[in-house]
Amino acid sequence: MLDYQRDGFAVVEDVYGPAEIEAILGVIEQAGTGSNCRRSANLFAIRNLLAELPQLPPLIWNERFTELLNTLLPTPHHLVKAIYFDKPAGSNWVVAWHQDLMVAVDRRADLPGFGPWNVRPEGVNVQPPREYLEGICTLRIHLDKCDEGNGALRVVSGSHQYGAIHASAIAEFTPQATVCPVPAGGVMLMKPLTLHASHRSTDARPRRVIHLEFSSQALPASLRWREDAARVS
Repeated sequence: MLDYQRDGFAVVEDVYGPAEIEAILGVIEQAGTGSNCRRSANLFAIRNLLAELPQLPPLIWNERFTELLNTLLPTPHHLVKAIYFDKPAGSNWVVAWHQDLMVAVDRRADLPGFGPWNVRPEGVNVQPPREYLEGICTLRIHLDKCDEGNGALRVVSGSHQYGAIHASAIAEFTPQATVCPVPAGGVMLMKPLTLHASHRSTDARPRRVIHLEFSSQALPASLRWREDAARVS
């Protein structure tokens, strides 16, 4: 995984075959309309995905995915985030340049280096110290072929090495951006501190993605990753 460690992102192809993708999508289509699910003409998204759809983990954790995750992180793996989202043909939003700095935790705690805090109806989010962000690995499972035409991520290679980048400095990095296409069944690896964005789609193809974040680090003072706590409770 030299490219991933150096660049902050990489693509691993053929993690899932067509039949496996079909089975995963079949479970996702069974999702209801509860507080974790948003379904409209413009968006289909599911938060807390693995707890919401407990039939999914056996389909996701095939031999290739398990080997990939174990190569990236030592065990045990703590689930930091699990989201499904689709960018349907009727939807055409732009995702601005950003880093994934906030993580979901089970409660608020007065801890050095943790903050700012953000309390929402779905739970508590916080920006942890840099070492926790550097220990997180994002695996984006692509259920459709994704390229510039249907909103593939744009990324800035090596930007993860600079820690949290102030909003006023982001424009200095983006001229070096590159598009990161991923075939159906492939997994895009990304570090949360890697600058990324996506443009509007220019065609009608969907972009269905399962976004999973993992860490091998436990949080301090009995604080827990919220989705990991929900999965095992």
